[in-house]
Amino acid sequence: MRRWFMVLPMAMMTAMLMAMPVCAQEAVIESGIYVNDINLSGMTAEEAKDRIEDYVASFGDTEITLYALEGAAIVTTAADLGLSWGNEEILDEAAGFGRDGDILQCYKELKDLEYKNKVYRVSFDFDQSKIEALIEENAGQYNQEAVNATLTKTDAGFEITEGQAGIVIDTQASVAAVYEYLTENFNGGACSVDLVSVVDEPQGNAEDLAKIKDVLGTYTTSYSTSGSSRSANVANGCSLINGTTLYPGEEFSAYEAVAPFTEANGYYMAGSYLNGQVVDSLGGGICQVSTTLYNAVLLSELEVTERYNHSMIVSYVDPSADAAIAESSGKDFKFKNNTDYPIYIEGYTTSDKHITFTIYGVESRDSSRQVEYESVVLETMVPDTEVIYTDASQPVGYCVVQSAHIGYKAQLWKIVKENGVEVSREQVNSSTYMKVPRSATVGIATEDPGAYEAIMAAVATNSVDQVKAVAGSYQAAADAAAAQAAAEAAAQEEAELPVQETAQEMLQAE
Repeated sequence: MRRWFMVLPMAMMTAMLMAMPVCAQEAVIESGIYVNDINLSGMTAEEAKDRIEDYVASFGDTEITLYALEGAAIVTTAADLGLSWGNEEILDEAAGFGRDGDILQCYKELKDLEYKNKVYRVSFDFDQSKIEALIEENAGQYNQEAVNATLTKTDAGFEITEGQAGIVIDTQASVAAVYEYLTENFNGGACSVDLVSVVDEPQGNAEDLAKIKDVLGTYTTSYSTSGSSRSANVANGCSLINGTTLYPGEEFSAYEAVAPFTEANGYYMAGSYLNGQVVDSLGGGICQVSTTLYNAVLLSELEVTERYNHSMIVSYVDPSADAAIAESSGKDFKFKNNTDYPIYIEGYTTSDKHITFTIYGVESRDSSRQVEYESVVLETMVPDTEVIYTDASQPVGYCVVQSAHIGYKAQLWKIVKENGVEVSREQVNSSTYMKVPRSATVGIATEDPGAYEAIMAAVATNSVDQVKAVAGSYQAAADAAAAQAAAEAAAQEEAELPVQETAQEMLQAE
């Protein structure tokens, strides 16, 4: 049998053998290797990485314009959109060129470099989360939201205002469009991309709204004992909710409807609950608005999604029938329109200080169905002590008394009857109201040691009535002294008047 052997030319064999130790020993990139216009010849892989990253970062200030609706522009930079190096794998290829592979491949790659440079191309990447954040932060101001059809109740009935379609930025589609364009077309120069917009269709139409005629539930509470400021707050909060049209599936937030609690939004300082005390705050009394609405919602059998009781019992509804809202504690009253049609909320107050909410919709319940709610008190907790607080910032004679609050544990039950016969009974909520003892806050600031000792002795009795009596005597003395001083000042002013007139007459005579 004959055997054939391939005989390589001596010159080629020698060149290959010379190339082998170079491939195995050198840790630098071969001459003639480029990334874009960057010459990586003689660099280590780490040096090349730094150089390419600097190159990519050099385009960070490049201006990129995102066009929103009607040509509105959001101007940003590549760096703000998370510009980065998108194909780092080319570094491994560049560093291994002429080195990785078998002897013949290495030899061929090195020979090719003698005649032609090897050029890799950088691709750019961007951070989709940063693109999304930028769009969400800026595009909203250009959105033209749809205006839903609404109802307005008048003496003649309901008036319908047709809705209007809007056009808004589609955030997710816009993120995808911007990312695709930049990763495929960005070359380091300024560029622009159009954001994706969609039509925002309004909810409701005249046909559906014309069906809103039925009373689903109505409830009234009295605030006849309230002062002018609290009364004004109740009326203001009621007016801010009145006229709301809520579509199927939509959730209503009482807090969002009546906030913020500022003078500019129509609120006054009035009493409210805070840490077991009655304190003045802007919007005091607003919880009677949310509570009245809560009971109308219950009678309408809408879905309550969030409700909190007060910290202390209130007088205008039974225990567990209240719904508190508060900015400081995050309390809110929310409910959802779980019917198949829009609902309309009417709220009004009367001159004799009553507040009423009525919810209109399309009645789908059987006429034989009646819904009632029953408050059940499980436990009553009566305070058996009194508390005295001293206030060094107030003078002796100052005394503010707060009544005791009885504590309760209660439940609210929903009772359904058909043709007058009870068919179901279910618990709606449970509430715990703290008991708060009768208290007095008394001033102790004085320069009279005897007065200080007297008031502190009264404080030591832990009797609100005793403290009130002692403080009252010092206040009466202070009031008498102030009245005497005012009378003496008036008399002095009257006595000086003729002298002043005579002096003026002399000047006129001269």
